[in-house]
Amino acid sequence: MKKLSTSNLKLGIIAGGQLGKMLIQEASKWDIETYVMDGDENCPARHIASHYVKGSYLDFDDVYNFGKLVDVLTFEIESVNVAALKKLQSQGIQISPDPQILELIQDKGLQKQFYEKNAIPTSPFRLYESAQAIQTDIENGTINFPFVQKLRKGGYDGRGVAVINNREDLSKLLPGASLVEEKVEIVKEISVIIARNASGEMKCYPLVEMVFDPAANLVDKLICPASIYTEQTEEALNLAKKIIETLNMEGLLAIEFFIDSRGKVIVNEMAPRTHNSGHHTIESVITSQFEQQLRAVLNLPLGSTHLKLPSVMVNILGEKGYEGPPIYEGLAESMAIEGVKIHLYGKKVTRPYRKIGHATILASSLENALKKAQQVKQLIRVKSWEKK
Repeated sequence: MKKLSTSNLKLGIIAGGQLGKMLIQEASKWDIETYVMDGDENCPARHIASHYVKGSYLDFDDVYNFGKLVDVLTFEIESVNVAALKKLQSQGIQISPDPQILELIQDKGLQKQFYEKNAIPTSPFRLYESAQAIQTDIENGTINFPFVQKLRKGGYDGRGVAVINNREDLSKLLPGASLVEEKVEIVKEISVIIARNASGEMKCYPLVEMVFDPAANLVDKLICPASIYTEQTEEALNLAKKIIETLNMEGLLAIEFFIDSRGKVIVNEMAPRTHNSGHHTIESVITSQFEQQLRAVLNLPLGSTHLKLPSVMVNILGEKGYEGPPIYEGLAESMAIEGVKIHLYGKKVTRPYRKIGHATILASSLENALKKAQQVKQLIRVKSWEKK
């Protein structure tokens, strides 16, 4: 383990959204000097970082020049110029996770091939260069309905995904290189966050269950602990350990799983960073995912992932029909409920279904937490003076 001299350490974070902001909040507790790069001068992390640099994550020069300012470089988004990261790494800048891992995870096709190569259960898939190639395979019977199409690069929060149930849905096919996988009959969606440092120490967080809002195609509720069978829990944890060890990854890895109608646990996809499915850890677990990311990338002893209390997290989303400076309704009423913790990200503009914050609800039982979470969802509204 390294000796930590935080007063001299310069930590760079590529992207200054809510994940970057919450990481900086943890880094400030250790007196770490933080640098953040983002193209948006009003990004949530700007005003709490020690230094802000305006730049594009995808521009080689912007990423390279930013990396030269710091000792350790990490990121809160996958869409980063990997060539610049590799050059920085070759010149001695510590980058965690490794750029080669980021390069693999950026491409959902390469992710799928990684699972296949390493005997990690995932839904059957085929890779395609165009929507026309998909249509051709439909006509010759290679692809059967229903199926899911995912763009290989650039998709997030449900974007870049098309669910094709029948021929009438073919107008939804997305242009560009993509993968097609069998549509899984999903009973539950769960997530595991696992940390690993350079010494090989690993810690898994308690499994969470994700309940999705079909209109927003975003997480509606996050429930911890997940209500699944012990065997399914063990399978997901073992797969998470296998994946992060096979990648030889240092940092934090979030892995989303499906549990299908046969009870089988299969990998959906992964993200090499802190994740929406871990926000509850700020209050409900001894070590938050943000502190754990710092511990992992700095090769420090990993913190306890013991669950203090059952919790439910709900995303605070922009209200449909409004776009502009956010106006919050129901915050005071929600804060009056015991166990409710509100996090607002500081985004200057709301729009329909945009993540503006989250609320974590803690209670002595999961049943009580769920009841309180429903109250919070009914109370909090994010509107604006400007209607869309």
